[in-house]
Amino acid sequence: MTPAAEPSPAPVVAPVPVLNAANALTLLRLVLVPVFAATVVVSAMSHAGWRIAACLVFVLASVTDLVDGWIARRFGLVTPVGKVADPIADKALTGAALLMLSWYDLLPWWVTVVILARELGITALRFWVIRHGVIAASRGGKIKTALQILAITWYLWPMPAALADVGPWIMAAAVVVTVVTGFDYVAQALRLRRPRS
Repeated sequence: MTPAAEPSPAPVVAPVPVLNAANALTLLRLVLVPVFAATVVVSAMSHAGWRIAACLVFVLASVTDLVDGWIARRFGLVTPVGKVADPIADKALTGAALLMLSWYDLLPWWVTVVILARELGITALRFWVIRHGVIAASRGGKIKTALQILAITWYLWPMPAALADVGPWIMAAAVVVTVVTGFDYVAQALRLRRPRS
């Protein structure tokens, strides 16, 4: 009588360390937020050289958002901490930029209020449902982020008058996508909180 084959043990999956390259870039983005804010204050949005410096710091910080996500997915470094910290770092950066632009009268305050209300609301939703699951960034959310970054960059760079007029149109598109994707995230949160039968 042939003995029954013993089941092979399940492969052991090593836990992903919280301190990894992807999360380090997220931390760098958070560190760059006050650096960016300081360059904007020094520029007073009137000194071309410092405006360019502020814009470059903002772009560098924004690029880390693209790179940390790619590293996390490519090398399997996705962590719950990263999924929460990444959008917080994004909102800190874009929030600081929007507040600065409105403070220096380059952007209407209502635009900043609408975008920040949406961003803070979605962050609160993420924490509200975190025990049930993580709301990852959707494709619409990534388009929203790209439009916000482009619009803010346009406002920060000392553009010639003819090109400066394009900025409000880019920002208008960013506001529309920001609001629409906000409703999508609310729907996702409600689905996660719905009791499973």
